[in-house]
Amino acid sequence: MPRAKDQQRPQWWSRCRVPLRGLMLIAATSLGIALALAGCEHVQGNPAVSLVRVIDASYNAPALNVYLAGTLIATNLGQGQITPYGSFSPTPSAKITVTSAQNTNPLVSTTGSLLASQSSTVLITDINATYQANLLEDQSTPAPSGHSEFRILNQAPSTGPIDVYFLAGTTAADYAAARPVITALAVGATSGYVTIPSATLYMVIVAAGTTLTTTSTSIYVSAALPLVGGEVRTVLVVDPLVTTQPVQVYIAIDAN
Repeated sequence: MPRAKDQQRPQWWSRCRVPLRGLMLIAATSLGIALALAGCEHVQGNPAVSLVRVIDASYNAPALNVYLAGTLIATNLGQGQITPYGSFSPTPSAKITVTSAQNTNPLVSTTGSLLASQSSTVLITDINATYQANLLEDQSTPAPSGHSEFRILNQAPSTGPIDVYFLAGTTAADYAAARPVITALAVGATSGYVTIPSATLYMVIVAAGTTLTTTSTSIYVSAALPLVGGEVRTVLVVDPLVTTQPVQVYIAIDAN
């Protein structure tokens, strides 16, 4: 005869009872799954890879292919194209070769170090019809909380050296109080990353030494950039292929 205490339990009770030994087995299995998942997270975050992308800033080059250590990593690139990052094994000396998309004859070759847990950019240029490929070290970690970081690549020979501003607006008052964050960046030069407080800002680019007013000629004024913090960006500035605008600007995401 069932005991009075058992009679008070719902019918599902008997189906759900698990012996102590079974509970111990379930606990051990759950712990093993938790440790396995933790191990998976560790593997996914393994720093022993190097991230590489390509930025094509060329003017005179044909459509391009790019090889890294003999592996084709980008194909049929044209000016202003920016590839996503790809993962590669770290190596102290990786050969980088740029060819026409039509054949494998090298236009330019170079070597660079691919470091573990590091991001890099293969920057292709051909100012004055001299082909160059440089491996730039990118910032792979987000900017500090409440801040954003920008780096400028000035590849606009017709424009000359540039000043770069980040402003809350484009009124006369905004311009009167403006101070450039990057000054006299020469053609072919790459600025370091500059850190600015995050907000909705406008990026304004002018010829170096220009006094910023509402009547001065700006080379470039961006749309509003809603920066919330943590962004790291690389900005490529090139002369336009057609003369309908002063410059063309491309923004690449480095982190966050």
